[in-house]
Amino acid sequence: MDSSERGRSEVQKPADGIAASSDASWTLPAAMTGRASPAKAAVGDKPVFAYIASLPQPQRGIIEAIDALAAKTLPNLHRSVKWGMAYYGVGDGWCFSCGGFAGHVKLMFINGAALEPVPPVTPVGMGKSTRGVELESVDHVDDHPIAAWMTQVASVPGIGGKKR
Repeated sequence: MDSSERGRSEVQKPADGIAASSDASWTLPAAMTGRASPAKAAVGDKPVFAYIASLPQPQRGIIEAIDALAAKTLPNLHRSVKWGMAYYGVGDGWCFSCGGFAGHVKLMFINGAALEPVPPVTPVGMGKSTRGVELESVDHVDDHPIAAWMTQVASVPGIGGKKR
């Protein structure tokens, strides 16, 4: 059974064998240097899992934890790679995005200014109402009300979708 036959909210691990090399000559993916990731835009679980698997640790572990939390928290979760980052949505719109950068992961909520409490980071170039958090370790995932923010943001219109 492939992923299209399973429930979209089922927790899945990125594919084995795509892990970052531990070779000293390995360079950071473009997303880790402040530029957009070379990950191609594509809808579905597989492109997102490939994007996550391409990241070095600790960024990979952080995004794996966020992805698993999203799958557990949001029924009918949709995944996509857009603008070199993982995007998540429910219904017809995208609710939040997650991307690996040097030293941290940015988790950004579209319409995040309406969340309670409002996430502390206003990302540059992401829109006036986008708010988020920067996570430096997987332990920081538990330091924020991320599941509550996911639930709240899924109840309002996302980008590219209809009003819910």
